[in-house]
Amino acid sequence: MSEQETFLSHLIELRQRLVRALLAVALAVVVLLPWSRDIYAILAHPLMVSLPKGGQMIATDVIGPFFVPLKVTALVGFLVALPYVLYEAWAFVAPGLYVHEKKLVMPLVVASFVLFLVGMAFAYFLVFPMVFRFMAAVAPEGVAWMTDIDKYFGFVLSTFVAFGVTFEVPVVVIVLVRAGVVSVEKLKSVRPYVVVGAFIVAAIFTPPDVLSQVMLAVPLCILFEAGLLIARFMGNRAEQQAAAAPEEGEGGPSVT
Repeated sequence: MSEQETFLSHLIELRQRLVRALLAVALAVVVLLPWSRDIYAILAHPLMVSLPKGGQMIATDVIGPFFVPLKVTALVGFLVALPYVLYEAWAFVAPGLYVHEKKLVMPLVVASFVLFLVGMAFAYFLVFPMVFRFMAAVAPEGVAWMTDIDKYFGFVLSTFVAFGVTFEVPVVVIVLVRAGVVSVEKLKSVRPYVVVGAFIVAAIFTPPDVLSQVMLAVPLCILFEAGLLIARFMGNRAEQQAAAAPEEGEGGPSVT
């Protein structure tokens, strides 16, 4: 098979896998559509319980009450179908990887997915209740604290992404160390800059209150340290295996 034919076959395979992944997402969204209002109610729960008695959200857009629950359902459908999407991506790149790369990539893909969900759960169950209670407490007397449902969805989505990406820090550290881009010792030496950078990132991607900024910056620092520990452990294990290999070869039978 010529190089051009090989390239075309890869493009065809990529198209097929992309189509299957998109169909999986679309199927998940269609299945969840009958419960779109319930899904949005779950998403809005942290804010609703923090509003003053009788408080509610508003819709300033005529079609907002229809499209916002639809957007939330699409987001949840994507998350539901994401394991299959990642499988299709893995199945496409796996044939071109070495055995040791396959052993590393697949756990990292699974860990990335799980950590992203953990970051979203952290934001939903811990950050949102604290932030919304704080906002309700500092609202001036006589001010009706309400928000548009579309703006609320945008706030929630950006916060989910911020915390989801933050919880990917251990994976990023491991990949950088294993790829030889940077050493564990170098990352340890820049720890003070990482701490400062964590608070800068938190100030950019969270509401302008100290509480939410700390709740993003502190996990980022902890996860950075966790990534260093895991990367050091994996490096020591690889060194031990490399050192044991020659010994095993010396003790084996001679070949004439």
